[in-house]
Amino acid sequence: MSETASQPQNRQPWRDEITALPSWLRRPLGKASEISTVQRIIKQRNIHTICEEGRCPNRGECYAQKTATFLLMGPTCTRSCGFCQVDKGHAPMALDPQEPQKVAEAVKLLGLRYVVLTAVARDDLSDGGAAGFAQTMQAIRATTPDAAIEVLTPDFWSGKEAQIQQQERIATVVAEHPVCYNHNIETVRRLQDRVRRGAKYARSLAVLEIVKKLDSSIATKSGLMLGHGETQDEVIATLQDLRSVGCDRVTLGQYMRPSLAHLPVQKYWTPEEFDELGEIARSLGFAHVRSGPLVRSSYHAGEAE
Repeated sequence: MSETASQPQNRQPWRDEITALPSWLRRPLGKASEISTVQRIIKQRNIHTICEEGRCPNRGECYAQKTATFLLMGPTCTRSCGFCQVDKGHAPMALDPQEPQKVAEAVKLLGLRYVVLTAVARDDLSDGGAAGFAQTMQAIRATTPDAAIEVLTPDFWSGKEAQIQQQERIATVVAEHPVCYNHNIETVRRLQDRVRRGAKYARSLAVLEIVKKLDSSIATKSGLMLGHGETQDEVIATLQDLRSVGCDRVTLGQYMRPSLAHLPVQKYWTPEEFDELGEIARSLGFAHVRSGPLVRSSYHAGEAE
């Protein structure tokens, strides 16, 4: 059968899957003018946001609230997580030495009050990209000193003299005093190898623990995407593990399959189940909890400040 003739068959399961989404996962994107303004400014500077690269369902709302999440060091990741929409499997882009200044310009032009800086994993770089975070924070503060900055970093694990290098890289970011240091554990211990290829559960807990040891005044945060086959007991155990390393904030959201090439959804958790998990997280001592089907790492992040 020809490729052209097979396409309708290949597309049909995907159409069926989209149509089958529960009603609580459907929402308007937000005002087109707010989205297009951000898109225009970032496109002109050849920079990236995870809001766009990850097609976040909340991006219109966040833009309206003067919040955005910039994706540093290019849109191509050196790892291959089974759930993530960010491009992977190709050679990463060369670093743009002007990127910190370009991001700072965008922050100022958009009048952002709360900025989240994240990045693809750059295992190809000697410092894992830590300097990119530090330089961008410095550039933002030089032009918009009142903007609060949160970071969402990879685990900075190199594989060679990894533990020492990981601590040094995290220390480079912590030295710039972000208001919050986020590193997502993504899923429960049992499902790590399947969902997060190249990452480890204990390694992610270590990131949050190191931050607290370096500067206990910095709030730490992590998040889980539910729907990979985890049980409620496993989610609670993960929340307890996060609290054991001093994690202050947590986000819980529903995994939504980006394409047929990604891991299938095993379960759509209901809003009521998310509410229950949110209450459990608060009872465990998290100072700021966001739990709901459409919650993502940076959803209403600035409200915690």
